[in-house]
Amino acid sequence: MKITPTRIPEVLIIEPQVFGDQRGFFFESFNQRDWEKETGLKTVFVQDNHSRSTKGVLRGLHYQIRHAQGKLVRVLVGEVFDVAVDIRRSSPTFGQWVGVKLSAENKKQLWVPAGFAHGFAVLSDEAEFLYRTTDYWAPEYERGIKWNDSTIGVDWPVDFTPLLSEKDEKGIAFIDAEVYD
Repeated sequence: MKITPTRIPEVLIIEPQVFGDQRGFFFESFNQRDWEKETGLKTVFVQDNHSRSTKGVLRGLHYQIRHAQGKLVRVLVGEVFDVAVDIRRSSPTFGQWVGVKLSAENKKQLWVPAGFAHGFAVLSDEAEFLYRTTDYWAPEYERGIKWNDSTIGVDWPVDFTPLLSEKDEKGIAFIDAEVYD
């Protein structure tokens, strides 16, 4: 696997080695030994989540204030623009974001460490999204920041009005959000 740090060094782009021919392709989407060797992280994943969304859906920016989740995310069908926002007050990159296009075609994955808010916008007609997490879902600690918060200023590459869940419509301003120390 090829590991590329983003402008926020803890957020990583992971590109697997893909073997393909006229029959199709094969790649290892995750290998614990290689993960630890290449990233230096002794990460334990406890839950896999799979979502399907149609074009125009935007999910996020989500995080859990307790039981913070690191997420290894990838797209199985379609394409999304995936975003990680640093919400660790003590971090030199506090309030900054990174975004990357993930697709079934490019097979890239994004490592979103604990301490980050996460979201994505669906760019294709549909997308299936898989995320592997380091802690269990704890709805009582789930929080959301407005996807279009001007303080953060995510430059979403969308030419449509996003379709939001009721929960995401109620996202709060970054300045008012509970964040990590």
